[in-house]
Amino acid sequence: MSKRKIINDAVHGFITIPNDFLYEVLQHRFVQRLNRVKQLGVSSMVYPSATHTRFQHSLGAMFLTSEAVKELRLKGHDITDDEADAVMAAILLHDIGHCPYSHVLENTIIKGVSHEQITDLLLRKMSDEMGGRLDMAIAIFRNKYHKKFLHQLVSSQLDMDRFDYLMRDSFFTGVVEGTIGAARIIKMLDIDDDRLVVEQKGMLSVENYLIARRFMYWQVYFHKTSIAAEIMLKNILKRAKSLVAGGENLFASPSLLYFLRNNIDQTNFATNDDSIGHFVNIDDSDIVSAIKVWASHHDTVLALLSDDFTNRQLFKTLLIKEPADKEQLIGMAADKERDIVATLGIDPADGHYFSTYQSVKNDTYNFKNNKIMVRHSDGTVSDLSASSSILTPESLHHDARRNYLCYYKIKY
Repeated sequence: MSKRKIINDAVHGFITIPNDFLYEVLQHRFVQRLNRVKQLGVSSMVYPSATHTRFQHSLGAMFLTSEAVKELRLKGHDITDDEADAVMAAILLHDIGHCPYSHVLENTIIKGVSHEQITDLLLRKMSDEMGGRLDMAIAIFRNKYHKKFLHQLVSSQLDMDRFDYLMRDSFFTGVVEGTIGAARIIKMLDIDDDRLVVEQKGMLSVENYLIARRFMYWQVYFHKTSIAAEIMLKNILKRAKSLVAGGENLFASPSLLYFLRNNIDQTNFATNDDSIGHFVNIDDSDIVSAIKVWASHHDTVLALLSDDFTNRQLFKTLLIKEPADKEQLIGMAADKERDIVATLGIDPADGHYFSTYQSVKNDTYNFKNNKIMVRHSDGTVSDLSASSSILTPESLHHDARRNYLCYYKIKY
């Protein structure tokens, strides 16, 4: 690299791309696609400034990983240059398998395939293109590398992915409750028996991080208006896919049309290069442009949903305060559905596109797996929850699940 590449990031300031290898990874088309996928999907309908991208987040997560590697090296832990490059590449690439509008479309136009599985396939394809130079990064990503703490930097309850998305999402939404002291926590990181630990004096910062994450899930990720927009977006694509299956010729980009016409599952992705090729060609713009055109379609259901989504006339969302099981929630949605069908004069078989329920669960801390470990002043190591008076199962499970009824607002 003739000159150091420096990128000015809104959250972390100047980020240096340290070498040619990481710059080549950054410039790969799979990574550059993330410039066209918003980090928070439909959340900009609630927080208008939240239009930051998954590329920005991946870059920020890489920066935090580089800071963590520096800190661990200062404490005497052996991390080779190749390992440092590999773990930074792994975090830089951890989101390349995300669909447009993020998690919303994972089970809509693509069935039974998670973004993690798609990421794994794309990583292998990239490594083949790069002559195997991503093999160590893939091993770290899959938790197959012998230094297990490197995987924890990429994926754990105290990983750099979570640190960056909380800082970034808090910054761009303006939700100050999501602010965390990532720099302080990184300074408190160490390794004990090949696992990441936090020094006891960093406990308060970790507790604040977990509480901030809980706030962000209720105030941003599970905001009731975002839930309404996500349901509408899913139903639009389900309707479009149903119409295409029935022989309707819909406007869409060639790659989006591929997923509307075909039932793509994990087997297709693993064995069919066309599936991967079309996947990396779709981004948020494919969805937006199609929905704008569908707003004028002759199919009433597709047109109504598309027009309302485009113009932010979103479903009404009610929090069900009383405890309700699945059958009760289905009954509530069906009652609303009948009224909407009668008002709109549509086929009763299509009523489900306009009324449904959504259950969401806010898991702040996993008390069973990948626990956050604290090293005390006497050298002993224990789970954070054993030492914290704030992070107890009772406190974190309170109000952990919410049920919402979401339905079309009848216009009088």
